Amino acid sequence: MSGTFVGMPAFPAFPRAAHDAVHNPVLRANLRHATHTIRARRARAVAELSDWAELREAGRRIKDHTLRHLDRYLLQLEESVTAAGGTVHWAVDADDANRIVTELVRATGESEVVKVKSMATQEIGLNEALAREGIRAYETDLAELIVQLGEDRPSHILVPAIHRNRGEIRDIFRSEMGKWGRPAPAGLTDTPAELAEAARLHLRGKFLRARVGVSGANFMVAETGTLVVVESEGNGRMCLTLPETLISVVGIEKVVPTWRDLEVFLQTLPRSSTAERMNPYTSMWTGTTDGDGPRAFHLVLLDNGRTDTLADEVGRQALRCIRCSACLNVCPVYERAGGHAYGSVYPGPIGAVLSPQLRGTGSEIDASLPFASSLCGACYEVCPVAIDIPEVLVHLRERVVEGGPAVRQGNKVVLRPAKGHAAERAAMRAARWAFTHPGALRAGQRLASRTRRLHPRTLPGPGRAWSRTRDLPAVPPESFRDWWQRTDGGRDGAK
Repeated sequence: MSGTFVGMPAFPAFPRAAHDAVHNPVLRANLRHATHTIRARRARAVAELSDWAELREAGRRIKDHTLRHLDRYLLQLEESVTAAGGTVHWAVDADDANRIVTELVRATGESEVVKVKSMATQEIGLNEALAREGIRAYETDLAELIVQLGEDRPSHILVPAIHRNRGEIRDIFRSEMGKWGRPAPAGLTDTPAELAEAARLHLRGKFLRARVGVSGANFMVAETGTLVVVESEGNGRMCLTLPETLISVVGIEKVVPTWRDLEVFLQTLPRSSTAERMNPYTSMWTGTTDGDGPRAFHLVLLDNGRTDTLADEVGRQALRCIRCSACLNVCPVYERAGGHAYGSVYPGPIGAVLSPQLRGTGSEIDASLPFASSLCGACYEVCPVAIDIPEVLVHLRERVVEGGPAVRQGNKVVLRPAKGHAAERAAMRAARWAFTHPGALRAGQRLASRTRRLHPRTLPGPGRAWSRTRDLPAVPPESFRDWWQRTDGGRDGAK
């Protein structure tokens, strides 16, 4: 396993992966219904706050300040967690984090763990790493349970099983629950209440039996060492309080300096993610307390490419992300292609800018992700921490096509241009030459206008991929420059 594994096996480039998705009518119907529903509810929830723009700006400023002083706040966090009775471990990459967690579970003598939904543990492939060592991890979030039972992959940050409909979920529960524990009730239908009850009965025994819990965290407060998990089902509260040992794997960017800073995000995250004024369950824990909760608490602080991302002045803003998934729900590309096409645990617009930075752009899928966008800007408009995703996408596209300086595994490197973009680079150089030579540009425009009846409907060669799904714009009979000169800037009334 690569030290920068981000939750998916080897995957083809985005265009090929998306091709199958857009031709799956069931998948598209599931995605369209779910994203439009969540999108509409979020818009109503946000509209209730007259100071939403100010909260958004405050969140951006807090995140940027924290990232500029991340070293200081992480050390403060370590001191606070340790003083509260917890133990802090530092993980450079996925392999390091998996080794730490595996050793901690082994030390307890247990062979099972219960898990709260955690993007960080999916990012590093923790479940698979534990399974190789004979340790079984049980997902307890309803959507994650569906994904696990179906031997599937998550396709959405907030709703990992968004690509499944109720009938598919019923069939998965009927056929797979018995292999993992308590089977589904006889005669299970696809009504939401029955599906939720089946999951509750299936998980109840695991909660009561488990001695080790594994979680992530939405936020970490440096001044007190407090970790925060927000969720809607109550499974998180069970995993965080019942086990004797709690292991939390959290990305280093999740730290905030103070409780006052946390207040901002506890207003913006619920409304942007689940369209709720506040989450039904907001769990906070600070170290250990005698007679209350786990007796041992371990915090694994995960880098896994984050400091490399931090070194990029444009790309680092992706580390502001609070995993609300609002950008996915408004993205026209995600709505049609689905999450699996992104080849990462982080799908959608945020995945298109985060995954290539955490993993680098050396692989086929990562080199294609910055192009998985129409640059419409809807993702930026809904982001509660004002990540300018289109700006980062264009920045990463330049890196893929042109290469250039970057930081990988803490070292400054010079990236070579990705394969397959030679024609694009040649076209851009030709355009640059033409735009800096007005005479040549004017001659080219006149030639294009006079031969426009001979122009093909599709481009030849490498341009065929572009024109296969787009109409070529018609060339006007006269260029704007010639029209301007002929009509004296339109003042003589000529058309």
